[in-house]
Amino acid sequence: MPAVVAVTAVAVGTAVFMATVPQYRDWFDVYVYYGAVDTWIRHGGGIYDYVRPGTGYGFTYPPFAAVCMLPMLVLGRTAAVMGSVVLNAAASAVLLRRLLGGLLRGPGAWVVAGCLFVMLEPVRDTFSLGQVNLALMALVYADRGRGRFAGVGIGLATAVKLTPGIFIGYLLLTGRRRAAAVAAGTAAAATLIGVAAAPHESWVFWTQALWNTDRVGTLDYVSNQSLQGTLARLDAGRPAWALAVLAVLALWGYRVRQAAAAGDDAAGLALTGLAGCLVSPVTWVHHLVWALPAVVWLAAAGRRAAAAVLYVVLCSSVVWLWREDASGVDGFLGGSAYVWICLGLLALWPRLPAPDRAAHLQATARPADRRP
Repeated sequence: MPAVVAVTAVAVGTAVFMATVPQYRDWFDVYVYYGAVDTWIRHGGGIYDYVRPGTGYGFTYPPFAAVCMLPMLVLGRTAAVMGSVVLNAAASAVLLRRLLGGLLRGPGAWVVAGCLFVMLEPVRDTFSLGQVNLALMALVYADRGRGRFAGVGIGLATAVKLTPGIFIGYLLLTGRRRAAAVAAGTAAAATLIGVAAAPHESWVFWTQALWNTDRVGTLDYVSNQSLQGTLARLDAGRPAWALAVLAVLALWGYRVRQAAAAGDDAAGLALTGLAGCLVSPVTWVHHLVWALPAVVWLAAAGRRAAAAVLYVVLCSSVVWLWREDASGVDGFLGGSAYVWICLGLLALWPRLPAPDRAAHLQATARPADRRP
């Protein structure tokens, strides 16, 4: 009975939080997706010609992503929103299973984990925008570069949205060359499907739209929690950003090799998600779902106090306090809070002693991964 009361209290608390705290985004992105494919298929326009009325925002993904979104036209706008919610819920279930499958026991624990998951700002924004990040992340984590179809999920995610391509680099760094080749080949094949379906639009994307960051908003907007966003808010130039990216990639490579030497795939994947958030030119708050496995890893590795603090910050929407003015020391620190979290985790990643590491691996392995 105490367990039932505790689970009920968490569920009620989550419902109150979700009803009173978050800012909801009114399915903004899923309407952009729908408008772009509708313009392309039904009205003879270009995928990248569409701009949502009253805004400057249009479709930013490769044409293959638009091909994947064609079923929305059959469903209609309202059903497309519902489909987005269902897809994100299914992706969340996959991710919770992959990240927590060895840690949770009983339905009550899964209910609590689900409640805690949806309260995270990147997750709730992904749902309310109708974004694709959770689905792509589920593809990557279902794949992990292991198993019969190793690399296929990572390749498909990369073809839909280029940023998951950093996980191909992860496969190379950890010596999984065959999986990396499969991922790269899958991404190339999917991209060619996009070229075949929309040759002109493919040309527009690869020569124009990909390089036009103004299509997704201004780089110095406080929601951009990447290195580029922080430096843009400081009016730093591109050379500074390039040097920062190279430094982060070098640190990422070093940390990943450490994790690989320890046989800790969970840490390697989490570190790669952190690096991807940092080096991408644009990392909106909802893109930070890629950083969440690092918090799970800390908790699983026994760093529960640190994980709890990071969890609270990632639920807090703190960066929006500097939405209007991110100048000054407080704006520099608070307006880029999620950048500092990602950098701090990457730089200070705890290396577990051998006994703790073995226990961690035992806890985080999926049942199918364990040897009898």
